[in-house]
Amino acid sequence: MKEAMVQFFGEYAAVLVFLHVLSAVVWVGGMIAIRVAVHPSLQGIDDPKLKLSRTLQIVGRLFNLVIPFIVILIVTATLMAVGLGFKGTALYWLVHVKEVIWTVMTINFIYMYIRRKKAQRLFDAGDLAGTKERLSILPNILLPINIVLGIGAIFAGVILRGM
Repeated sequence: MKEAMVQFFGEYAAVLVFLHVLSAVVWVGGMIAIRVAVHPSLQGIDDPKLKLSRTLQIVGRLFNLVIPFIVILIVTATLMAVGLGFKGTALYWLVHVKEVIWTVMTINFIYMYIRRKKAQRLFDAGDLAGTKERLSILPNILLPINIVLGIGAIFAGVILRGM
C-alpha cells in the first residue's frame, strides 16, 4: 500500500499539492470571510427573524461548500505525508502536529454542522430564541478556534514544503 501511495504521489505530486492547498484556502479562507466580513454585516439587520434566516442560509452554504474540500484535504494530506517521505526526517513531528490540527478542526466543524442543523429545526419551528442560542457559539468561539488552528496548519505546511 505504501509503495502504491508513493508512486501515485510521484506521478501526481503537483495536482495533489495544489488540491491540498486549495482545500485549505477554501476552508480557512471561507471561515475568515464569514467571521470578519459577513458576520459583522449581519449584525446590522434589525429584524431578528431575517437576521437568523440569513445567518442559517450563509452558514449552511459555507458548510456545504467546505465538506468536499475537507475530504480532499484529508486524502491529499495522507498521500503527501507518505509520498514525500517525511518519516525519519527532522520535521516528521510537524506532520503529526498538522494531523492533530486538521483532526481537531474537523471534529469542531462536525460539531458546528450539527449545531447549525439543530438551529435550523428550531428556526423552522418558530423558536427564534432557541435558534439564536444554538448559533451564538459559532461566530464567537468555534469559528475563531478553527481559524487560528487553520492558520497554524497552513504555516506548518509552508515549513514542511520548504524543507
